[in-house]
Amino acid sequence: MAQIAKMEVQTEIKSSPDKFYDIFRSKTHLMPKISPQHFKDVKFVEGDGKSVGSVRVWSYSASGNQETGKDTIEAIDDESKTITFNMLEGDLLKYYKTFKPILGISPLGQGSLVKWTIEYERQNESIPDPIKYKDFLTSWNKDVDAYLLNA
Repeated sequence: MAQIAKMEVQTEIKSSPDKFYDIFRSKTHLMPKISPQHFKDVKFVEGDGKSVGSVRVWSYSASGNQETGKDTIEAIDDESKTITFNMLEGDLLKYYKTFKPILGISPLGQGSLVKWTIEYERQNESIPDPIKYKDFLTSWNKDVDAYLLNA
C-alpha cells in the first residue's frame, strides 16, 4: 500500500519573514526575474495567482532538466505565513501520484527561517524520493533573499 512521505528543506535567510512571504503570497509573477536560472515562465490560468483556488503553470529547471507543472494554491494562512500548494499536472506527476509543497516562513534572529515541507506519494516503490528538489528549493530561497536584499 502506498504511503504519503514527507521531505523537509530549511534555509536561513537574511530577509524579514514579511517581505519573503509577500513574494510567494502575491508576487510569484516576478519569479522569472528573481530566479531566471530556475524559472522561465509562470502564467496564471485561473484566479488572480494570490488567492486559494488560483491555478498557475510553471516552466522551471530542476537539476538541469527543463520541466513544467501546474499547481493550485490550496491554503493560505497569513498569520503563520504558510502557503500550501498542490501539483495538478506536469513532469513531477510522472513519478509522484501526489506532490504537495507547503511553505512556511518564521522569524530567526535578524532574518528568517524558510521551511518547505513536501508531502508526496510515489507512483511505485522504484521511484526515488524527490531529493533533487532540495537543492532547487534552497537555491530558489537564496535567490528570493538576494532579490529582497538588493531591492
